[in-house]
Amino acid sequence: MSTWVWVLIYLAVSLMFKWIISWGGADYIKGWKSIFFLDMESSSWNEEQLRAMALFLWIAFTILFIIGLIYPEFRFYKLKNSL
Repeated sequence: MSTWVWVLIYLAVSLMFKWIISWGGADYIKGWKSIFFLDMESSSWNEEQLRAMALFLWIAFTILFIIGLIYPEFRFYKLKNSL
């Protein structure tokens, strides 16, 4: 995976997390719709719990993004090629 694709994926995911945390996305996806954005257990969470999970995942993906920038061999294409 090239660096520009890696950056575009990170920007798209960051925009989604920013929407959930700051722009009213947590209120919109509250309930069964949150399954598509976070995980199966999130369907019973309230807005604050959805925001906290989005923040945690955003931090984790930022760390993964930085590692992928420094070491390109740790990007997702290794997982696809090893299956």
